[in-house]
Amino acid sequence: MKITGGQHLYYVLRANRLTAAAFAVAIFIFLVAIVGPFITPYDPLESNVASALQPPSALHWFGTDQIGRDVFSRVVVATRLDIFIALSAVALSFVIGASIGAMCGYLGGWIDRWISRMVDVLMAFPLFVLAMALVAALGNKVENVIYATMLINLPFYVRYARVEVNVQRTRGFVDAARVSGNGDARILFRFLLPNVLPGMMVQISLNMGWAILNAAGLSFIGLGIRPPAPEWGIMVAEGARFITTGQWWTVLFPSLALVATVLAFNLLGDGLRDIVDPKLRT
Repeated sequence: MKITGGQHLYYVLRANRLTAAAFAVAIFIFLVAIVGPFITPYDPLESNVASALQPPSALHWFGTDQIGRDVFSRVVVATRLDIFIALSAVALSFVIGASIGAMCGYLGGWIDRWISRMVDVLMAFPLFVLAMALVAALGNKVENVIYATMLINLPFYVRYARVEVNVQRTRGFVDAARVSGNGDARILFRFLLPNVLPGMMVQISLNMGWAILNAAGLSFIGLGIRPPAPEWGIMVAEGARFITTGQWWTVLFPSLALVATVLAFNLLGDGLRDIVDPKLRT
């Protein structure tokens, strides 16, 4: 008996409580990214030197930073920027990489050989160093951080889609689709890619966490988003110098937000594979 998408989602989440917890945290993070800037108690850019480096209290839940800005408001607002960067970069790398990889795996020949060699060359570079070089060359802008993160994630989708499509193109359902009069483009995007998607969901979830870490890492070393924009990597970099003097809250709370977000996306991968796998909906 075929079950609906909602029933299948409920079954997967009920069967794996760790996935359900990660799913709940991910939904919460996306909700914070959407509505967070409208519910913060303070302006994340407003400074007040008189209340600088105050510990967590009823007035400032996460304390204040070195120039008196409310840390809670900055952590909440930073969620939107970091999620936007990661989501945009992963979406671009998935769409472009899966399409290129599927085309290589389906067509083969010189296209496959040339693109495979280009991907091998790209993966030969340390990926974070490559992202640093790209952002340093293009400039500290949000779109450049997205492009750099997209580029270093691209090879994973190209290689995975290429291998899976190359294996599945000889199966019976592809021959049946071809005999039914479907062209190569329809076979590729209507029949082959949907069968590759479940395995890719694990990579997408992992890349979300990696993209957030990459954006925060670039900002931490001064090559990403520029201050005073609220961003987790910037907040960790600014707060790290106050740990030795006892102002632990300046670095703890943005670090916890970063860890919780990355961990949630890492744990979500296997569950997403089960949710989108059409074989499990029967």
